[in-house]
Amino acid sequence: MLKLENIVKIFNMGTINEKKALQGVSITIEDGDFITVIGGNGAGKSTMLNLIAGVFPPEEGKIYLDDKDVTALSEYKRAKFLGRVFQDPMTGTAANMQIQENLALAYRRGKIRGLQGAVSKKEKAMFKEQLALLGLGLEDRMTTKVGLLSGGQRQALTLLMATFNRPELLLLDEHTAALDPKTAEKVLKVTEELTARDNLTTLMVTHNMKDAIRLGNRLIMMHAGRIIYDVRGEEKSKLTVADLLAKFDEVSDGDFANDRMLLAK
Repeated sequence: MLKLENIVKIFNMGTINEKKALQGVSITIEDGDFITVIGGNGAGKSTMLNLIAGVFPPEEGKIYLDDKDVTALSEYKRAKFLGRVFQDPMTGTAANMQIQENLALAYRRGKIRGLQGAVSKKEKAMFKEQLALLGLGLEDRMTTKVGLLSGGQRQALTLLMATFNRPELLLLDEHTAALDPKTAEKVLKVTEELTARDNLTTLMVTHNMKDAIRLGNRLIMMHAGRIIYDVRGEEKSKLTVADLLAKFDEVSDGDFANDRMLLAK
């Protein structure tokens, strides 16, 4: 469904601050895969998601979506194929607009729009039904400004918006990292329910090793801009946090130290 072919990304090329963020990354993602992506700071996880989304182009390599070369396709043109949720709960929604207005924008994305901007009765009924699935009581607060919601409520809403029109690929960039553990657990539960309901192909970046092992059918480990471990199915289900720590220690020549990941184990 998605194929990255020998992707190279270099920031500040030719300067003293040159950084090789991705070094020959190749991966084929099948339709329906739920892949968790784990790695230390600077491993290239978010850079890979940004390249897939078209935020910036690679220096080398090709990106294929459904066998179509989208390497040169702009970010806004790729947006109709992709859903994305960011780490910051404030990103992805319009704080000064109502819940139902935010949902209407997401629902109408990529569709032909008329001059009428109001939310129709049919849309309101559908939004109410979808919000009820979150179990957060937001279906009774559809005229509330999104900026008044808690971080967890806003992130769950963003997730719903990102999956409204069944994107070909859902990108989750540490979307629970800014939430407290209880709220993060709730948002992950919503994530599982929405992705399973529509069999969404999903890439989820996380620092939490337990979540990386528990969720999805495939796990990818990145280090220094490369994919150094790719495991799926039964082999993945048998992984432990100790296995992942040992693998990180191995690839970093015994110099692995990432407080954020160690605290999230």
